[in-house]
Amino acid sequence: MDSFIEVRDLVKIYSLGEVEVQALRSVSLSVERGEFVAIMGASGSGKSTFMNILGFLDRPTSGTYLLEGINGENLSRDKLAEIRNRKIGFVFQGFNLLSRTSALENVELPLTYAGTQTSKRKETAQKALSEVGLKGREHHHPSQLSGGEQQRVAIARALVNQPSILLADEPTGNLDSKTSEEIMSIFQRLNRELGITIIMITHEPDIASFAKRNILFRDGKIVDDHQNSVPTIAEGRAVWK
Repeated sequence: MDSFIEVRDLVKIYSLGEVEVQALRSVSLSVERGEFVAIMGASGSGKSTFMNILGFLDRPTSGTYLLEGINGENLSRDKLAEIRNRKIGFVFQGFNLLSRTSALENVELPLTYAGTQTSKRKETAQKALSEVGLKGREHHHPSQLSGGEQQRVAIARALVNQPSILLADEPTGNLDSKTSEEIMSIFQRLNRELGITIIMITHEPDIASFAKRNILFRDGKIVDDHQNSVPTIAEGRAVWK
């Protein structure tokens, strides 16, 4: 097992009273460093459970998951939290920003948890905000930002610790079509220029088409896994490469 991500025979079973629900059924796949993967599937297909396991937010019932050779199976909660903060950036549909703090302070949070010096925190957070096109908006609060700008802050926060992987859960779910394309163009640029590995959940085929690889879940299994011809946004329109 030498891929960036290795998943082998992953099973996840939830107990709901006397009923057992098998959310994942012997899922296996590999992801190489620098890939941009979209995971699709209907509600209940297992895609969110799979994402939670990739983010070390949940443990599989059986099977193996390795991120850069790290197996979280026997690690403590504190150690898993440390790995998440150091190696994984999360972007959610609901942005999850602190409403009473500025964009800059929101982006600084992971660095604060990591014990980074104040001066270094501000410098790094400002650079991350500039990377997503928010230079000059550092001191605005979420209520002063549009939905697209709030998602850009969330992306900057996910990037600030220079993670190995970015996990995005329906990152355009609360955005209109034009803003969604802008967010996807940011993901594509981060993947293309910085080499960041991105795994994204989406139920929208047009959004999934911006990823290099699409994986479809159904009833806890992978039923399709294919490479895309990827559209990029240039001058306000989709351009296929």
